[in-house]
Amino acid sequence: MIFRTLYFNRTTLMLGLLISLNTFITRAQDLKLWYKQPSRQWEDALPVGNGSLAAMVFGGTESERIQFNEETLWTGEPRSYAHKGASKYLGEIRTLLNEGRQKEAEKLASEQFMGIPLRQMAHQAFGDLYIDFPDHSNATDYRRELDLEKGVALVSYKSGNVGFKRAVFASYPAKAIYVKLTADQSGKLNFAVRLDAIHANKKVTGNAGELTLNVKVDNGVLEGVAKMKVQTDGKVSQKDGKLSIQNATTATLILSAATNYIDYKTVSGNPTTKTASILKNAPVYEQALKEHLADHQKLFSRFHLDLPAKNNGALPTDERLLQFKDNPDDPAFLALYVQYARYLLIASSRPGTHAANLQGKWNHQLKPSWDSKYTVNINTEMNYWPVEIGNLAECHQPLFALIRDLSQTGSEVAKEHYNANGWLVHHNTDVWRGAAPINASDHGIWVTGGAWLSLHLWEHYRFTQDKVFLEKTAYPLMKGAAEFFVDFLVKDPKTGLLISSPSNSPENGGLVAGPTMDHQIIRGLFKACIESAHVLKTDEPFAAKLETLASQIAPNQIGRAGQLQEWMTDIDDTTNHHRHVSHLWGVYPGEEITPEKTPELINAAKKSLEFRGDDGTGWSLAWKINYWARFLDGEHAYAMIRKLFNPIMDASVKKGGGGSYPNLFDAHPPFQIDGNFGGAAGILELLVQSHLGELHLLPALPNALPDGKVSGLVARGAFEITMEWKKGQLQSVDILSKAGNKCNVRYGAKRFSFDTVKGKHYKLNADLKLQ
Repeated sequence: MIFRTLYFNRTTLMLGLLISLNTFITRAQDLKLWYKQPSRQWEDALPVGNGSLAAMVFGGTESERIQFNEETLWTGEPRSYAHKGASKYLGEIRTLLNEGRQKEAEKLASEQFMGIPLRQMAHQAFGDLYIDFPDHSNATDYRRELDLEKGVALVSYKSGNVGFKRAVFASYPAKAIYVKLTADQSGKLNFAVRLDAIHANKKVTGNAGELTLNVKVDNGVLEGVAKMKVQTDGKVSQKDGKLSIQNATTATLILSAATNYIDYKTVSGNPTTKTASILKNAPVYEQALKEHLADHQKLFSRFHLDLPAKNNGALPTDERLLQFKDNPDDPAFLALYVQYARYLLIASSRPGTHAANLQGKWNHQLKPSWDSKYTVNINTEMNYWPVEIGNLAECHQPLFALIRDLSQTGSEVAKEHYNANGWLVHHNTDVWRGAAPINASDHGIWVTGGAWLSLHLWEHYRFTQDKVFLEKTAYPLMKGAAEFFVDFLVKDPKTGLLISSPSNSPENGGLVAGPTMDHQIIRGLFKACIESAHVLKTDEPFAAKLETLASQIAPNQIGRAGQLQEWMTDIDDTTNHHRHVSHLWGVYPGEEITPEKTPELINAAKKSLEFRGDDGTGWSLAWKINYWARFLDGEHAYAMIRKLFNPIMDASVKKGGGGSYPNLFDAHPPFQIDGNFGGAAGILELLVQSHLGELHLLPALPNALPDGKVSGLVARGAFEITMEWKKGQLQSVDILSKAGNKCNVRYGAKRFSFDTVKGKHYKLNADLKLQ
């Protein structure tokens, strides 16, 4: 909340202190999701996670359910998905497409070109921790919340005249989930605790202070072990795999879980030994909480977004979500949404863990939607859109590890399917790092997944200016991805231009030659490699080759309806409202189509988006927020935010438009986490854009956000921004130069450039004058 403290006399001083206190309380409240009742469904529960473990806390009174996951429990086994000898059919598929015989090309590709097996594997729910309380059916004064700043889920209520509290967090340092239970009267805490799972092959064993859950997946080689121990001042007994705790005042449950997965090539781990070691070394609750808070806040507290709290800010989160649909004058709700996305990134993507998948790490099913995999034709990339601008660069590392693995499996696919050097990934991958085309040829043969992923390496460099990372990690991987396209691109017989064939415009229009999105991504990859080579002063001949090839790739085209063409031919269906708007990639996250440099193309892109319509699935709505931000149209972007916040209170409804569940999880529907991340990125794009070599301040500020302050926002060039605005006008900006680069700033029609020194702050006023 924006405020001014008054100091003129004692009265105004007290008023100022009251305003400050109220602001502090409001701000603290705005960093919490909270509810007046327990979860009625999984999509009401509150998520905690430490990157490898994730859990959903339901907050029940008679029975608490904590559904948990471990990131490496998947179906399947180590294997190659490559189709040996598939490249023999590449020329014929291309010829059929050139001749307009699409269905024949798809049929041949289905028979001879797809990966083996045709489908990839699925992430698996692990288990459930249940805590059963006798005589807690008539609870009063109930509240449950998720404290984003602390990374702790809390439940409190009264039963009879006794107050009960629970706190749950997933510790990255301790590699375990902690549950602390307390009663406010001595000896009044009585409960039973049990472990269970929905796996057919499961077993629960126990002793006086510990339970063990063993599971084995169907259709695969992976096994999992979860161990839980209890520390309490009460009496503990065990019977039939259930622990009973009596006459306690406090108790702590510590849960660990692991599988026999080592990496995508190796299954030989010992989860029993691993979980036992974690529990043996787990610190007591107070120390674990202290270490967890320090670890979590080191990341979370770097960034603040203060937007005014209005009346709806005092409502429980589910009620607030419902109110936003008809009364969207709740700026602080957007700040909460951004911070929730940052919380979810911290909870699902930490160094040393796997990348966040379609559901982050939160999955309660054995057959989750889309197998809870990594869909890399938009969804996985969208997960990481807010990571750099939101000052969470470390959380990008799991994605880089995924890319390193895929560069290995993808090199085999490049050889077997395309007889090409380098590496590629098609539209999906899994824990076994499948890179071959899967599912069906009309959408599974899409060749630029690896190229798009590689551009995240380049973005990390642009935001951090870390030349060691660029030299040792980013450039070698990007170069390998570019080498594939040096071999793969083929001349279009009609135009003589280089095109991507065969491929697809995700996930629309079937197998084609020359989709616009491919060409935009390939040009973006080549540009990143060229600039990297210049920075590193290496590979000049390769950079020159890429420059030549980039100039020969089929350019963006404007069609008969004024739209940006999705394909080489002008066949766009202007009545098609498909959720993917793939051919606008060059607007966002790409940067080759911009209002100043390519006004005709930006208008054509806008026309295409207008034809697609404003409705869509959750993640599609999130992408459209970013598009309208890049169009510099804050009002339309805010209209898309309203749609993203559309309340979907019943998760059993799987059809209809996208929106948000009561726990603010993105609803496709069903749940996909990419919309949370993409939506947060879009909100931040309204405040600062830096993709064109300048810090463009408030480029698309909507009228609904007239006042605000942001700090810790990171821009390309390694600049960290603190900025305040009032009544829709910039008030001041503080820029921290982390690399000593020249800084170019833009606000409205004003522009200012100045040299910087690494580690120094620069303060500018609304006229962009140095203070």
